[in-house]
Amino acid sequence: MKPVWDIFCAVVDNFGDIGVCWRLARQLEREHGVAARLWVDDLASFARICPDVAPESREQMVQGVEVLHWAEPLPARQPGDVVIEAFACELPAGFVEAMAARGVPPLWINLEYLSAEPWVRDCHAMVSRHPRLPLTKYFFFPGFEAGTGGLLCEGDLERARAGFDHAARQAFLARLGVPALMAGELCVSLFSYANPALDALFDAWRHSPRPVRALIPEGRAAERLAARFGAPSQAGDCWRLGALTAHILPFVEQPDYDRLLWCCDINFVRGEDSFVRAQWAGRPFVWHIYPQEDDAHRAKLDAFLALYCAALPAGQAETVRRMWHAWNGDGEVDHAWPAFATLDTELARHGEGWAASLRTLGDLAGNLARFSQSRL
Repeated sequence: MKPVWDIFCAVVDNFGDIGVCWRLARQLEREHGVAARLWVDDLASFARICPDVAPESREQMVQGVEVLHWAEPLPARQPGDVVIEAFACELPAGFVEAMAARGVPPLWINLEYLSAEPWVRDCHAMVSRHPRLPLTKYFFFPGFEAGTGGLLCEGDLERARAGFDHAARQAFLARLGVPALMAGELCVSLFSYANPALDALFDAWRHSPRPVRALIPEGRAAERLAARFGAPSQAGDCWRLGALTAHILPFVEQPDYDRLLWCCDINFVRGEDSFVRAQWAGRPFVWHIYPQEDDAHRAKLDAFLALYCAALPAGQAETVRRMWHAWNGDGEVDHAWPAFATLDTELARHGEGWAASLRTLGDLAGNLARFSQSRL
């Protein structure tokens, strides 16, 4: 009988949390022989990245994963062998009581947010005992270094990316309604939170000496660009400003988002899920980190840059830092962009090496599976 894993996900940031949990559940089911149950409190947001999900259904099977609506009363299920609370969400009290009542308590894992900060290595696999019940919780940290849980990466991802050749790229873009790229165009994807620097970035692209083709999924960035034309934004729109040609794309499923990243010379990404996928794409990228009230995100941003830029020549590293800082509110994007854009070839080479180094850590799902086998 397959081991049963319960994964609880509270949707906080639209698509990032559920994006990570959905990838994890599918990979555990497909590659590690796990019966995965995914508990989600917001099925409507889930359905945006996975149209197979029926938001009105409290219990359903989706691509081999049992998807349950996390709302009271809970669908009746006994706790599985492993219970993951993703991103410090609080498990239902009754479910925790049921975990304690099992003959053999489940392995309880708090899957934390991704961070490159050095303290993560010290806290990975740290133990916390329940103050009242015979339960032990383990903190599991994704990360970029040995001593962490690594990053989510499906076993066939690298092969799929390698097989995505020129013809596949053109066919994919055509399916999204994007005409063939012109020779010499710089192809850029743009996915961000609301960002005051958007106008400056659009102006930098508008005045670029090299034509820029921007592929912008529906959302904040698309709305901001459309506002400059005094028109609503919708998928299929195409806007032109000087050297910039921008296409508004429909929201796509995760596999197609990966393909979008593979298509582009430079990717602007946000949050955690797209941030990780950009690294597997092996292309230059700029991360819009989720802003926090106490500016804690700046320490996370710099911690990642310290690792990511360590192998770059000093001048290139400074150009990357300047662009990333500007995109995150510390500097002028229109001043930082020209130098960053000229490094697309060097940063693509660097991105391949960076991805190769990450693969040596093992992937998050595999590391979780091995961790569970060592504890059960």
